[in-house]
Amino acid sequence: MFANQSPLKSRLLAAGVHFGICVVIAALAAWLVFAVWYPYPYREISGGRELFLIVVTVDVILGPLLTLAVFDTKKSVKTLRLDLAVIGMFQLAALVYGLWTVMVVRPVHLAFEMDRFRVIHALEVPADELKQAPPEFQRLPLTGPTLLSLRDFKDAQERSDATMMALGGVPLGARPGLWQAYAKAKSQVLAAARPLENLKTRFPDRVAEIDGALKAPSREGDTMKAVAYIPMIGRKSFWTALIDTRTAEVIAFVPIDSF
Repeated sequence: MFANQSPLKSRLLAAGVHFGICVVIAALAAWLVFAVWYPYPYREISGGRELFLIVVTVDVILGPLLTLAVFDTKKSVKTLRLDLAVIGMFQLAALVYGLWTVMVVRPVHLAFEMDRFRVIHALEVPADELKQAPPEFQRLPLTGPTLLSLRDFKDAQERSDATMMALGGVPLGARPGLWQAYAKAKSQVLAAARPLENLKTRFPDRVAEIDGALKAPSREGDTMKAVAYIPMIGRKSFWTALIDTRTAEVIAFVPIDSF
């Protein structure tokens, strides 16, 4: 394949083949990140897209460039294989480290926190407190965020402790000892929800976007009666969660700061 090529063409060909392999691997990594760890809308809310692009861009570009630099048909087969193996191992190590970094900051829960939703990330949850969570929440999920809510404080001391930790950078929603099933807070969720019509009145230029998120603009009359909204806090920005007013189920998200 490379024997009858000029030195430059053989290097370009080898780098091209390497690039193609990197693209395939990057596509598989993208599926893992965006379909499993950061499903929509968390790839935008939690910065997953930017983190992944940094990791993959370096890996996809650097590997083929190194191959372009070291590939030489005048080298012995053993030496050439060793060079390419070193590059491959370097790339693999960089990719694994990058994906590990993306994983440890992944979103793990969407918590209803008093009167808002907050996206909770793995890095924010104190590991030593996980055993305080209900059994079903004692392991952080690897397949996208779980919906949960926070129970009421047991007493004034617990409220004070939680407030102090929040001031120290640990949000209430990241405290495993306060977690409970989302269904237990249904009445509080519905009480905190605001009419969808109010959101459309506040942001008249975003009405089409809101209807698009609901995927049923032709049923707007019914939708306005069945849907309400609650502000939502992410790592990078503020969004809005749309909920079904009959079940309190979160049914859509829009990139609007509704606080």
